[in-house]
Amino acid sequence: MTPKERTRRALGRDGIPDRVPIQFDLCRSLIDHFAREMRMQPEYACSYYEDLTYRISANGIRTALGSDVVVVGGTIASDFQPTVVEGDITLNEFGMKMRPTELYVEVVEPPLKGAACAQDIESYKFPDPCAPGRFDAAADVIAAYGEDYFVIGDCELSLFELAWQLTGLGKYIMAMAMQEDWLEVLSDKVEYWTTHIAIQLVRLGVDALWFGEDLGTQTSTLMSPDMWRNTFKCRYVRMFKHIKKENPDVIIIMHSDGAVAPLLGDFIEMGVNVYNPVQPSVPGSDPETLKQRYGDSIAFFGGIDQQKLLPSGDVERIRDEIKYRCDVLGRNGGFLLAPGHIIQADVAPETVRAMIQAAQDFGRY
Repeated sequence: MTPKERTRRALGRDGIPDRVPIQFDLCRSLIDHFAREMRMQPEYACSYYEDLTYRISANGIRTALGSDVVVVGGTIASDFQPTVVEGDITLNEFGMKMRPTELYVEVVEPPLKGAACAQDIESYKFPDPCAPGRFDAAADVIAAYGEDYFVIGDCELSLFELAWQLTGLGKYIMAMAMQEDWLEVLSDKVEYWTTHIAIQLVRLGVDALWFGEDLGTQTSTLMSPDMWRNTFKCRYVRMFKHIKKENPDVIIIMHSDGAVAPLLGDFIEMGVNVYNPVQPSVPGSDPETLKQRYGDSIAFFGGIDQQKLLPSGDVERIRDEIKYRCDVLGRNGGFLLAPGHIIQADVAPETVRAMIQAAQDFGRY
């Protein structure tokens, strides 16, 4: 089977593919390492939100290593350049002051930190989701790889996470608890942005859309399930309805790190086809339980621990874990194997190759 056929069959739960497909993202140091090793030019697509850049970059390198999937998304508009504020801090399209860290890029000053009423939100101008140049890189990747590889369009930071990045997490959570009136106005703007990013990607021809935000901690959800349902669930239903009008066959992926098992039934009710990243070692993520309880309704995408397992470099343990995940989550199809997040610099290149080899060795049906 081609990578596209293999992954569509797995995520669509449409029979059993020839093997479990694999997907992975690489941080910059790993991209640069493999580019040198394979004598390839690394391709970087600068996302409108900096931390998504490595989701949508280096598709040529990842497919050469063995990925069945390419990932595309929106980039900064062609007429925008990040402005240096001071030192290494820059201003992005949303007006967020961003500083790079060893692993990620963090918001050091959100543009709506002082918002106190609906008018403050109304006067804040969002970037144009359909701005010229925003999908040029995505179109190029789809043209180069879309016939043979499964194409995922990235729409992460979909609702909750983009909103709180604009205000600051503490301010946003407190406003939710106090039911402040400006929240609805901000949510409308964020929903409009994400819906139109998604629609543009569907029109370009992606096979799936990857929504999500981190709704869990290592032990529980960040907010009560009822608060999440009352605030966000109807908005996801509305977004998915718009998207399905564009292409009823597009596969919907929902991402959330953390212990979010209490929301899985809601994801299924909303029309989500795939749950990612199935983070290991948090409550509610036992593979056998997930497969038995939800495997007839949703596919799984992820499952490899990168908090401890991959950084350990213990190839025997990595192979054992991948075999177990393939045997359980991949039973009768419905599984795309992947690390829980972008593989970071604490994972050695030889460990990445060992992970890919194990997926190929143990994923055969």
